[in-house]
Amino acid sequence: MMRTVPLLCVCAAFLLLTGCRVTAPGRAETDLAQWTKQHVTVKGKDDRNPLPDNPGTLKDGQAAFGHYCIVCHGLDGQNTGVPFAASLSPPVPSLASKEIQTYSDGQLKWIIENGIEPSGMPASHGILNDDEMWSIVVYLRHLPPAGSLGEPRVYSGEEEGDDQK
Repeated sequence: MMRTVPLLCVCAAFLLLTGCRVTAPGRAETDLAQWTKQHVTVKGKDDRNPLPDNPGTLKDGQAAFGHYCIVCHGLDGQNTGVPFAASLSPPVPSLASKEIQTYSDGQLKWIIENGIEPSGMPASHGILNDDEMWSIVVYLRHLPPAGSLGEPRVYSGEEEGDDQK
């Protein structure tokens, strides 16, 4: 009996330590998390965008996106030039992905406004107004090709006025 106690302690410590290791989620875990977000966690499914889907709203959305979202999602919404996007857990998703594009407009606005816990997606409530959030949704529906806008200046090393020389 005295020999089994230390052995049990060693086994328990081993299980605890291996259970605390961070690993990438498997396909089943990813699918379950996506389904839960789509159908349980993220609200606003039936909310309709009051802004028109036109070039003016698209331009406004790109500008608002450029002020708030590019540090994590890149200029194109597809993480171009964002050095940490793939290494976060969960990784920063490409906003052009099927998983993101299947959200309704209302759900996208809800995510922008409220964020997603425990991911790194922050809430913009009190930072962006409703029109800015809705215009970002329009921009998300019309993202440019990946890499076509370059990388955010914050990561490129360019100074703010470099393009005006």
